[in-house]
Amino acid sequence: MEVTVRGRVQGVGFRHFAARQARALGLDGWVRNAADGTVRLAAEGPEDALHRFLEVLRQGPPWAEVEAVEPGYRQAEGEPPGWFRIR
Repeated sequence: MEVTVRGRVQGVGFRHFAARQARALGLDGWVRNAADGTVRLAAEGPEDALHRFLEVLRQGPPWAEVEAVEPGYRQAEGEPPGWFRIR
């Protein structure tokens, strides 16, 4: 799954928040800031964990103001198991 998160999501700890949550859910993938002010993520794992991850992303960390969470789906790339990294 690929996700774009819009709002005040840079400079508020969103990437670290997302990585912690993904690891806690057993997801693999990555998170990074994009030049347009959004945060982009790719996550792989069980479908129920991915749905829970989307719910958590909609809340965000305390200083974030999430306006939109836009999921898209892609074929799994085979991220290393147990590995969710910040780019």
